Amino acid sequence: MTKLIDTHQHLIYPDVAGYSWTDGIQPLANRSFTLAQYQDLSKDADVSGTLFMETGVDDADYQAEIRYVADLAKEPENRILGIIASCRPEDDTGYSDWLDECDDLGVVGYRRVLHVMDDDLSTTNTFRRNINALGVRQKPFDLCMLPKQLSIGRALAKACPNTTIVLNHCGVPDIAGGALDPWRADMTALAELDNVYCKLSGLLAYCAPAEATLAAINPYVEHVLEVFGPSRMVWGSDWPVVELANGLPDWLSVTAEIFGQLTRGESAAIGANTAKNIFLDG
Repeated sequence: MTKLIDTHQHLIYPDVAGYSWTDGIQPLANRSFTLAQYQDLSKDADVSGTLFMETGVDDADYQAEIRYVADLAKEPENRILGIIASCRPEDDTGYSDWLDECDDLGVVGYRRVLHVMDDDLSTTNTFRRNINALGVRQKPFDLCMLPKQLSIGRALAKACPNTTIVLNHCGVPDIAGGALDPWRADMTALAELDNVYCKLSGLLAYCAPAEATLAAINPYVEHVLEVFGPSRMVWGSDWPVVELANGLPDWLSVTAEIFGQLTRGESAAIGANTAKNIFLDG
């Protein structure tokens, strides 16, 4: 069994923060998704540790969320190896102060969810300067964009060559619609940049209802393996969003099938080793 570091573990604690984005999403709305639940669902897999991924909480709460999870991470039995925190690179006000505080909170990377923002947000000088500042601190930036925005993401990564960029969810392809192009060409272009890595996560949630299978996602998995290679990929559960498909145990099973098609070294790279290099050994 391949050891896993889950680089995309969400947790939802409604008494800590607001999660307006879940409104109307039946499997997620008005529910808690706790660390204890995650550990129970993943108990049959060899998950050696997790990176908590900021959960897109309401703007007023993004710092409170990270402070809360930092306390959870202090307990070794929780196996939270680090935190990927939300940040606001578009605004200089308080930006460096937040990064300084995060250094004391076990933060190993940052994300600004961009698929719900204006396309031009990441094109400003302020945004790019502040993403470059993450590279100076040896902290990666997780890039969360829709397929139609991937060329914008490439421009950001090219403008920030000293910052490691981790593309979430294989670029969120339209699997339900069977759309390989232009996603395929955009992913190839992103892979040409040495500072861009790809996260194997989220794919089952993009399948048509009742069609969340390895067969449905395999053309997309094969392409990212071809253009990025296993040494530039990491793995994530995207729990609890994976509940939009067949749940975490099913994604773990599908992951094992994908790894079964690779060499031991390749699966070890995606499962844990590259995540260690990017997030934990800096």
